[in-house]
Amino acid sequence: QVQLVESGGGLVQAGGSLRLSCAASGRTFSTYDMGWFRQAPGKEREFVAGISRGGINTDYGESVKGRFTISRENAKNTVYLLMNSLKPEDTAVYYCAAARSKPWLGRSQSSYAYWGQGTQVTVSS
Repeated sequence: QVQLVESGGGLVQAGGSLRLSCAASGRTFSTYDMGWFRQAPGKEREFVAGISRGGINTDYGESVKGRFTISRENAKNTVYLLMNSLKPEDTAVYYCAAARSKPWLGRSQSSYAYWGQGTQVTVSS
């Protein structure tokens, strides 16, 4: 298994930027597809972004496309989510997740076997 720890959440004004980090344990990090999900109060968990094991392929949820960027540094066992042009509706707990690599990046929660504890992002209006 793999352990995931998110960091970088906090309070930011609308229009601002924030970068989340997810640190993974183990020497097999480079074999996993990675994803970010978020969950706002009273709402279902939502796919935000995914990245293939080598970092070449990425996928984004429609609500964040063009504003958020997912990346990874396999040598550091870390995946990032750069969030630009933040809006109040981006307020949520953000979760990092890992999946065994497949031919296509997954968007469903069931594709990801391992999850971090989440980090709170709050965007003020």
